[in-house]
Amino acid sequence: MANYSTFVFLLLPLLLHIRYVRSELQLNYYSESCRRAEEIIKEQVATLYHKHGNTAVSWIRNLFHDCMVKSCDASIYLDTANGVESEKESPRNFGMRNFKYIETIKQALEKECPNTVSCADIVALSARDGLFWLGGPRIEMRTGRKDSKESYLAEVEKYLPNHNDSMSFVLSQFQSIGIDTEGTVALLGAHSVGRVHCVNLVHRLYPTVDPTIDPDYARYLKGRCPSPDPDPEAVLYSRFDRETTMILDNMYYKNLLNNKGLLIVDQELVNDPNTSPFVEKMAADNGYFHEQFARALLILSENNPLTGDQGEIRKVCRYLNSA
Repeated sequence: MANYSTFVFLLLPLLLHIRYVRSELQLNYYSESCRRAEEIIKEQVATLYHKHGNTAVSWIRNLFHDCMVKSCDASIYLDTANGVESEKESPRNFGMRNFKYIETIKQALEKECPNTVSCADIVALSARDGLFWLGGPRIEMRTGRKDSKESYLAEVEKYLPNHNDSMSFVLSQFQSIGIDTEGTVALLGAHSVGRVHCVNLVHRLYPTVDPTIDPDYARYLKGRCPSPDPDPEAVLYSRFDRETTMILDNMYYKNLLNNKGLLIVDQELVNDPNTSPFVEKMAADNGYFHEQFARALLILSENNPLTGDQGEIRKVCRYLNSA
């Protein structure tokens, strides 16, 4: 009994700390320090979307690649410099792009409110606003995150699921940050927009075609990726969804039910008995998909944030303030 009491006594401060850190995030965090902060981000995301439509996809992908690795702290934005090894160098982050436009958003904020809005909050809010331009639900996000003072290159592969991992592993990774199976299936629906480089596809096509791929779809993919050894620097890719290319909708799940999943992890959603019922439900109801996607995205966006005296507010998202 004494050992149990000691355990509870030691555990209680940790639980209170976790609850306190999350509670420091709040709606309209910048209402006094930078009144137009969220409006500026919204304006910049809209402007960039109309110039470069794929930026909206990048913002959602950035949130996933940043927040899954330890914390939503903009560590993904750091360049390799002054002893920092960038997470961008990890094979798990292959194909990520449009980082330069984050600085466009940051510069607009710095002009209005110097040293006030964190890059980590830009990660979250740009994903929120990018989601809107892709036809997704309008959601509200709490803010108040601080930026990491370090990069976690060595730990990216520990936290970030790969496209050919088993579904049980993928589910366990999401569950570790509080996202359930239903939410995981919904978040993978982000694959209804964007594209995949042939480097990540050819193992399903060569030397023999993965038998789970629809034959007509396989022929299309071979046309997009004609070589088993594609050049990583070449523009060789296939889009996740050929019908509603830049709309975040449930066509992704309809494609999966027709054996047209682009990545192994996509098709595994149908093959795994834990996830397939949710695939069928989302394929039948776009509103349900959007509802679950919004719920899971909010959980992801609040994974272990740095708040209060933790971290810093970078002046330039690519570099630490001390650089």
